[in-house]
Amino acid sequence: MKKVWIIGGVAGLFLYVAYVGLNPFTKAIDPSPLLADGYTDFETGVRRLPNGTLEVAALTRMPDVRAEMMRWWFADYMQTTEHYKRWHPKDHVWMDWENKVPGEVVGASHLVHEYIGGELGKLRIQFVDPTEFFGFDPNGDDQFVICARAGLLEEALNAVRMCHLVRNTEWGAEMRSRFWLGHVAVRDGNDEVASLIGAVGNAAIVRAFALSYGDGVGLLKHAIEEMGILASFLPSLYASEAGR
Repeated sequence: MKKVWIIGGVAGLFLYVAYVGLNPFTKAIDPSPLLADGYTDFETGVRRLPNGTLEVAALTRMPDVRAEMMRWWFADYMQTTEHYKRWHPKDHVWMDWENKVPGEVVGASHLVHEYIGGELGKLRIQFVDPTEFFGFDPNGDDQFVICARAGLLEEALNAVRMCHLVRNTEWGAEMRSRFWLGHVAVRDGNDEVASLIGAVGNAAIVRAFALSYGDGVGLLKHAIEEMGILASFLPSLYASEAGR
């Protein structure tokens, strides 16, 4: 009888670990390194977290760019597919906005077709208040922060959390980007709702099988390329279009 209990206990422990991951007390998302002074030991790369999700980090240096220019790009300037394709001529295909208010980006959803890792994704990127991630608003005169939930455009399903932080430097600005892949949630309009799909999709074992390291590498490559391209033309564009 004791042997049966032991076997049952081991099986139960395996199922528990398979569902919640190796460390269920680890925060699902930790954006605090984005705010760190200096540099951390994970500024660019891909790693798998104990809960099965992938975290992708990218550091982009942007000479002559300022945080205000990045805010202007997202909130004011980028309106057409032509604008969007200039951002990454090879990977960006089409864009539109949903719930966009001039001069604002929080509450709007960026609807895009873009290639990531060689595959065409049709995505909905819903920009949210950074307070949802940080517990407070980290935006300031020398710092611009933009955060989003991202998912499929043609299905009401999210799977990614993301934040970009741009901070001014002596020579321009630098962007820290973080993507957390594997946070599955059904959408109802702009809200995320509890569902069986979310419960199953967020199991650590499902995340481990559904998300490959290559998925993270493809996203990392795309992020570095698009932000590098944007930095190459944004200062002159801002000067000519914003008159500042």
